[in-house]
Amino acid sequence: MPGGGRCPDCGSTELVEDSHYSQSQLVCSDCGCVVTEGVLTTTFSDEGNLREVTYSRSTGENEQVSRSQQRGLRRVRDLCRVLQLPSTFEDTAVAYYQQAYRHPGIRAARLQKKEVLVGCCVLITCRQHNWPLTMGTICALLYADLDVFSGTYMQIVKLLGLDVPSLCLADLVKTYCSSFKLFQASPSVPAKYVEDKEKMLSRTLQLVELADETWLVTGRHPLPVITAATFLAWQSLQPSERLRCSLARFCKLANVDLPCPASSRLQELLAVLLRMAEQLAWLQVLRLDKRSVVKHIGDLLQHRHTLVRKAFRDGTAELDGEGKELQGQGLGPGQGKAEAASSSLDLPEGKRPASPALLLPPCMLKPPKRICPPPPISTVTGDEDISDSEIEQYLRTPQEMRDFQKAQAATRVPNPP
Repeated sequence: MPGGGRCPDCGSTELVEDSHYSQSQLVCSDCGCVVTEGVLTTTFSDEGNLREVTYSRSTGENEQVSRSQQRGLRRVRDLCRVLQLPSTFEDTAVAYYQQAYRHPGIRAARLQKKEVLVGCCVLITCRQHNWPLTMGTICALLYADLDVFSGTYMQIVKLLGLDVPSLCLADLVKTYCSSFKLFQASPSVPAKYVEDKEKMLSRTLQLVELADETWLVTGRHPLPVITAATFLAWQSLQPSERLRCSLARFCKLANVDLPCPASSRLQELLAVLLRMAEQLAWLQVLRLDKRSVVKHIGDLLQHRHTLVRKAFRDGTAELDGEGKELQGQGLGPGQGKAEAASSSLDLPEGKRPASPALLLPPCMLKPPKRICPPPPISTVTGDEDISDSEIEQYLRTPQEMRDFQKAQAATRVPNPP
């Protein structure tokens, strides 16, 4: 930099000259702050007096960028550089921020929403370029509330009419698990809890794929499922040392937040593993539970596809086949189930085969209870008016029709002469 100097915002000495509208400016290459502006003589007041004015004063009142927008644009660039995104991502995120800021609802919003808007534009850019980045990562960097962030994100996508693809599940697993502080020993992480990163990522990805195949991911937020899968993968690699560690303590050791539904996703994953373990002959005699099945996760994942097909069945196809078979035998559905139950009781204890369970989403296996509203109370007194058309709807026999016509003729008033 000629003459030396520092940036007033970040203190960097990397100041470069940038030509803007044929005027030389001094700009910080680290944060983008304009240290010195060029001069122009294009305003209506100073043009006649031949006085030089700065560029920011010469653009006119309607074209000036507010301080709030300038600060937001600076934060967009800073966030892109913190995440080490390519330069093309930075330009796209800045363009989205400028488009969103033009909307009156965004320009007049509170400061909290404008701060979140910075992260939303960066996240949209990353999703469009298939760059693995989660909302939780940006919220942690911006100290933003996740609910406010997600609401603003959906609003910006709708306002700008953008097509934002969903993040690949495998990329999300790799990105999210890489943030766990379990891959090197530290004062907060004992040596017995340190795990190899590649082994843990590989097994976590297999467990997440298993959860996806058994409907545990569909329609749900993926992070609780990934957290539960990571915990099981970590335990199964050294079960003798880690089975006593709870999910909450695991998240505390890994320095990540514990999502609220992660405990429920953990129980659902363990239930799927138990169903799969019932199909292996050498595991049937062990009487496994949700604690001991963790020791055999490696074997279960090795034969995952075969065990899932044996442990679960397609509900529609199987039920149709059972119905046709029972009809051919002259048995009703209830009688068929009763005979199947009685035949299974004849087997000795421990030899009873596990029947395949229906492979359905959890919301269908355990549907939420719906409270039906009470029917509206109708007060009928018997004095309500009834039209002739309504009476005709209740007449059934020809005699009733003739009596009704006679009654109408008797009550009809003759026309005056």
